[in-house]
Amino acid sequence: MKAFSKNLKDLIGEMSVCEFSKKVGIPQQTLSRYLLCQREISLEYLCKIADYFNEDIDFLLGRKI
Repeated sequence: MKAFSKNLKDLIGEMSVCEFSKKVGIPQQTLSRYLLCQREISLEYLCKIADYFNEDIDFLLGRKI
């Protein structure tokens, strides 16, 4: 979860969590919990984030550099 949180923070960059949550259709509170490593991401939301950034799921999860 730590690798995912770090990678997501890097990809979001200067965008606010609120703004990003609206763009990908994931509740803001849920995204905040992912970023704080308080919740594991569902496959559905992982796919939404990967599609938004056009990134590989393995990269997001820290399994690939």
